[in-house]
Amino acid sequence: MDNLLLPLFPLEIVLLPEEPLPLHIFEERYKEMIGECLRAKEEGSGQQEFGVVLAQENEMRTTGCTARIVNVTQKYADGRLDIFTVGVRRFEILYTDQGRPFLRGGVEYFGDDEGADTPAEPDAARAITLFQEMLQRLRKSAEIPIHLPRPYRHLSFRIAAPLPLDLDFKQRLLSMRREPERLAAVVRAIELLIPQFDKIQRARAKAGGNGHARPRG
Repeated sequence: MDNLLLPLFPLEIVLLPEEPLPLHIFEERYKEMIGECLRAKEEGSGQQEFGVVLAQENEMRTTGCTARIVNVTQKYADGRLDIFTVGVRRFEILYTDQGRPFLRGGVEYFGDDEGADTPAEPDAARAITLFQEMLQRLRKSAEIPIHLPRPYRHLSFRIAAPLPLDLDFKQRLLSMRREPERLAAVVRAIELLIPQFDKIQRARAKAGGNGHARPRG
């Protein structure tokens, strides 16, 4: 029963399914946790994933996403690690256990409601277009290749992951169990984000370009 508990890694981030997440592991308790996950992966048994949960101001959310270790990108002489992970499964924390140096939880995994895991094609096309427009702005390039293969099962997560969206918003996405509703929420967020981003860029250009806008002291 003890092996069924999920190691938990509270961080000030929201990890979404299929989202890549590089991590630098330096605390002793998390070195131990990651070491156990790596041994389980090597042996092909045991708890190979750990759960990432949003923690802010000593408050930890109860909905999170597991991370699977893809590889270790760097090992340091003092035992620190750089690892590359990817989001896998969503879960709800039912209870926590503090019997180890790192926190663990009894969790219930969940996915989307039956029949609600893919969006309509027109909605997917609209979302992808907006996503590309936002990426062009963020990366300052008109040539941004987009690789979002069908089926669009986690399209909302794939689009939301790299964008500068509010943590509370991403946390709400994590809890939603219908892809069409999630994607609609992401589309609305990008529609608000684009004009806000453009306004900031115009203000910066004006401040740095023509001398009319002066900083207030």
